[in-house]
Formats: sequence, structure tokens, C-alpha cells
Amino acid sequence: MKATGIVRRIDDLGRVVIPKEIRRTMRIREGDPLEIFTDHEGEVIFKKYSPIGELSGIALQYSDALNKTCGLAIAVIDRDIVVACAGAPKKDVLEHRISTEIENIIDSRQLYVWQSNEPKILISDKQDKYYVQVAMPIFTEGDVIGAVAIIGNDTMIVAGDTEIKLIQTASAFLGKQLEA
Repeated sequence: MKATGIVRRIDDLGRVVIPKEIRRTMRIREGDPLEIFTDHEGEVIFKKYSPIGELSGIALQYSDALNKTCGLAIAVIDRDIVVACAGAPKKDVLEHRISTEIENIIDSRQLYVWQSNEPKILISDKQDKYYVQVAMPIFTEGDVIGAVAIIGNDTMIVAGDTEIKLIQTASAFLGKQLEA
């Protein structure tokens, strides 16, 4: 664990404030769910909760199926990282922190389709090979919890109606899995 030098007291209702610097660094926003753990040494650990993380197995199977049947490179992302991918090297994409532009797509709650006259959006700031071609936020019970995306490299082409419908279907399916 990294020491921050920041000390906070617990108030009379048992609350503690997470400093703004830590929230900004860890991309913790108001309303974000946090898991609370304790370890054998008495440490209390706060971890961002990812509902899509609960579905990582299903997300991987779904992205593999889309890749095998349609030849598309697929990424399933939560609000922070890529949690599943198929059709692209996992070392280049999986568990990488998503780019700010992808965050903006998720926050927009809208389908994103890249057009050839637009700049390409990187899936992650940590690499420069894979761009978002189509992305659809995943909704569960009215909340946006991530997105499903078709990703491509430098030779991307504009997605057609079939690819768009496939990503919308994948998004709806994963969202429904969390409601069940």
C-alpha cells in the first residue's frame, strides 16, 4: 500500500472523507460504489467496486463469440479498465486504464460510432495501437456501468448497421445479466 501522509478522523456517524487528491487519482466520483475489506493485519482497504468485474467470465465468453463469428475485435470495459477482450492481444488491451475520451463516451450514455473524418479515440492512454470503432454504454437499472466496444487498429473502416446492432445487443445482454 502506498502511504499518502493524509490523516482523516471518523465522525460521530462513522464516516470518513476520502481526500479529493485520492478521489481524482483513483477516478472515484460521487455515488461510486466502494468495497470495504479488512486484512489480518487490521488494515481497512477501500476498493472501487466494478459490477462488470462480476461478469468478467460472461463478458469474455461473449466477446470471444463475437470475435469468432464476426471477426471483430471486442473490448468490454467498466468505468476504469478493460475487463475482457477478444481479437486483440490481451497484453495490449486487457486491464489497461481506459482513456478520458472513452470515459466521456460512457458518461454521454450514447452510442458512439467513429466516422472517417473524425480523429481516432484510443481505448487506453497506455498504448497507441487500438482505437474505438463503435462503443455502446452498458446500462443496468438505469445506471451506466461500462461499455462494449469494437476496437480496431490504424486501418479501421466505418462500422455498418450490423456491427452497430451487435454492439447494442452485447451491451443490452450484459446489462440484463446484472439485473437478474
